[in-house]
Amino acid sequence: MRQQVWIDGHRVDGLIGECLIVQLDGFAHHSTAVDRRRDIEADARLRLRGYTVLRFDDVQVLFHPDEVAEVVLMAMAQGLHRGARPA
Repeated sequence: MRQQVWIDGHRVDGLIGECLIVQLDGFAHHSTAVDRRRDIEADARLRLRGYTVLRFDDVQVLFHPDEVAEVVLMAMAQGLHRGARPA
């Protein structure tokens, strides 16, 4: 996984392969309605460019890491990380 990658003017937390984005939402930068709208818009733009976006909050990452890993591995098992780099 490549970390802190810039795509379409947005920095993503992780990029697996060419097409699978993992976003980790900490409370400091993802807690307000404005933050949420910004995240939704960025996700929509990334999806329209052909990326799959998986988003997890800090509670999931810190207290349920096995579940987070399971979801990421399921996405990879479906090949969502493979393919040509989206446009």
